[in-house]
Amino acid sequence: MLFDYETLKLIWWALVGVLLIGFAITDGFDMGACALLPLIGKTDDERRVVINTVGPHWEGNQVWFVTAAGALFAAWPAVYAAAFSGFYWAMLLVLFALFFRPVGFDYRSKLADSRWRRAWDWGLIAGGVVPPLVFGIAFGNLLQGVPFQHDTFMRPSYDGNFFGLLNPFGLLCGIISLCMFSMHGAVWIQLRSHGDVERRAKGYAQLLALITLVGFATAGIWLSLGIDGYRILSQPEFGALPNPLAKEVEIAAGAWLTNYSTYPLTRLAPLIGFIGLLGAFLLTRGNRPGWAFLFSALSLAGIIATAGVSMFPFIMPSSLSPNSSLTLWDAASSHLTLNVMAIAAFIFVPTILGYTLWCYRALWSKISVEYIQDNDYSAY
Repeated sequence: MLFDYETLKLIWWALVGVLLIGFAITDGFDMGACALLPLIGKTDDERRVVINTVGPHWEGNQVWFVTAAGALFAAWPAVYAAAFSGFYWAMLLVLFALFFRPVGFDYRSKLADSRWRRAWDWGLIAGGVVPPLVFGIAFGNLLQGVPFQHDTFMRPSYDGNFFGLLNPFGLLCGIISLCMFSMHGAVWIQLRSHGDVERRAKGYAQLLALITLVGFATAGIWLSLGIDGYRILSQPEFGALPNPLAKEVEIAAGAWLTNYSTYPLTRLAPLIGFIGLLGAFLLTRGNRPGWAFLFSALSLAGIIATAGVSMFPFIMPSSLSPNSSLTLWDAASSHLTLNVMAIAAFIFVPTILGYTLWCYRALWSKISVEYIQDNDYSAY
């Protein structure tokens, strides 16, 4: 075995986080670009400019999403089962919205008819707005606890509905997620375009960076003052065989802030989030879109990491039966499974990162309306 069981559980908690951040940084900018499509692109040619800034990359970017979903299933099967019970309709909504992306990119420009293109524009907008909104709502509900429990045979049952997810804090997190993805997309469009499209993207990037910053700060204050967290009182050894019902959990005010005092290094996560947002705003304003994109990516990483370290070691807290809450210690797959997956991850995650960076370099160019007009039959 490469690592002991306890170490592997920690490694996979970090790896799933890396995959989620990789998805947010890569697939986030093309979802954000599509969400802003009618605001930045005022004419058909301008909308084609926006689409062509992300068109060569969106399929490769979704590899991170697929890989993260697969890793969740293989590393934490108990979380996968409980999450798909609790978030079933939300997951279907995301899936149906994502259906519009491949056909929208491929078929939008097949016909010159304006009605045809407007219809596919709305499909691309749905594919850019719905997933980040739902992902944010899901994280907001995780921080409040999900109404599920396990019976003595470890079968999860969910006592809630889709509309219960649409609570005020969940909606705030959804708005933060949508705004940060859209900001990331706007910075990308500014980096890859010319003329009026670039100018509009610059304005929206600054506005969305400020909205995300205010929303992130508001969520932090709300979480610390108005939402109870979860705390483990007793549990088996970290390397023991998984059994979620073998621990004792309490719900306590301010519990989600415990890790920041216990492990001071975790304070870097929200700090990176705020620095990234401020840097993205200032660098976009100063016409430095390359550096702005880097800081935008840092802000996404910091915000997602903040949610992760706040909840650590919880992955899916239960509001119905706190002892049924799933943590990285008691929701993991077997020692052998995590070892085999770790070997595969150490090989393929750098490979995915490497070919992604190569694709960006090989397909790099700035897109303009003139380029679209000169390449009417080859551009998206």
